[in-house]
Amino acid sequence: MEKKNVLVIGGGIAGIQASLDLADKGMQVYLVEREPSIGGRMAQLDKTFPTNDCSICILAPKMADCFGHDNINVMTYSEVSEIAGDAGNYNATVTRKARHVNEDVCTGCGDCNAKCPVKVPNEFDMELGMRKAIYLPFLQAVPRVMTIDEENCIFYTKGKCRLCEKACKIGAIEFDKGPEELKLNVGSIIVATGYDVWDPTPAKEYGYKKVQNVFTAMEFERMINAAGPTGGHIQRRSDGERPKKIGFIQCVGSRNPQLDHPYCCSVCCMHSTKEAILAREHHDDMESFIFYKDMRTFGKGFNEYMERGKSEYGITYINSDATVQENPANQNPIVVYDVAGKQEKMEVDMVILATTLVPRKGAKELAKLLDIDVDEFGFYESADKLLNPVDTKRPGIFIAGYCHEPMDIPEAVAQASGAAARAAELLSTKGVS
Repeated sequence: MEKKNVLVIGGGIAGIQASLDLADKGMQVYLVEREPSIGGRMAQLDKTFPTNDCSICILAPKMADCFGHDNINVMTYSEVSEIAGDAGNYNATVTRKARHVNEDVCTGCGDCNAKCPVKVPNEFDMELGMRKAIYLPFLQAVPRVMTIDEENCIFYTKGKCRLCEKACKIGAIEFDKGPEELKLNVGSIIVATGYDVWDPTPAKEYGYKKVQNVFTAMEFERMINAAGPTGGHIQRRSDGERPKKIGFIQCVGSRNPQLDHPYCCSVCCMHSTKEAILAREHHDDMESFIFYKDMRTFGKGFNEYMERGKSEYGITYINSDATVQENPANQNPIVVYDVAGKQEKMEVDMVILATTLVPRKGAKELAKLLDIDVDEFGFYESADKLLNPVDTKRPGIFIAGYCHEPMDIPEAVAQASGAAARAAELLSTKGVS
């Protein structure tokens, strides 16, 4: 049986699932991910709702299966730069950025990292922690290969150092190697580029970056993770102390036409409930208050999860918009909210903002490259939301996951399998190899 070729753009959970489904059908998959490792946003999460299962425990085996599958060519630190052709015969150009470390030789031992003198904020830890200029994105990264950050490496900025090269006993460092272009011929394309976390700095009413002890939900996610920058300890930014009273504010940046995000991001009600539950599991004296517009517990087991939060973990839900001030005496955030038309104030030790999730940076440029449509919010648009939800207007190009529309992890995985099925159906019909 001849193998059919499919290009999957995006190596998060949706892209991984689509790749595995296609590869198991005997098709050859090229999985392109712009970051140094596959895994996407799910790799940053501590637990998943509503089961509180370990996120990386679910994801890491899929990452390993994907990388080790004979029918999947994982191309990390790469981006699609050109697409031409039609369904059944697309020609794609993939630009592989220079990692400056030989992927076939590097074992990820970390000797080079130990000698690197440069420390910069770690993007994976939402800049709460630090990383070196030569680094592994996270402990379970796939492939387990170091990457040199040209923007912060002393050799590339000042023309000296090369300590990592001296420390590497197997000669994996390649300072002189530049980017390369690969030409692929594929029958179908699946786009699964995921989402970005919105930066709430412009919404000054929440005090982010002005009130020290205001964090985003993703920052809190990394903080509470045992592999995160604080080793799983919940700490205030101002004094490093452990909070005992946390306020969670919902819909930060979402359902707000003035900020161009009038849509619901679909996950923040459950995300905040999960984080409040985890905080209580860490410390049984923790008090959590969730300020919400309305609770959208629409998924399987979601409403029961919220009720457990109330009854078993002591979470208090307050139906009100909220803003944040600061007590200058102790750097405590003060949540200002409304009860029956009367303004109330609550002083807490920490505030967590459930920031909205938005299309990835460069989503519109990729849509233009692929000649597919985006909706008014910047998400990739399907040909028909009811009859062809994963098809785009361009035959042979399919979409899956949060890049299509707001959804949770199980829905993204299900849609990825749907997109894989549509791609397999197309190639079986076309009879292309």
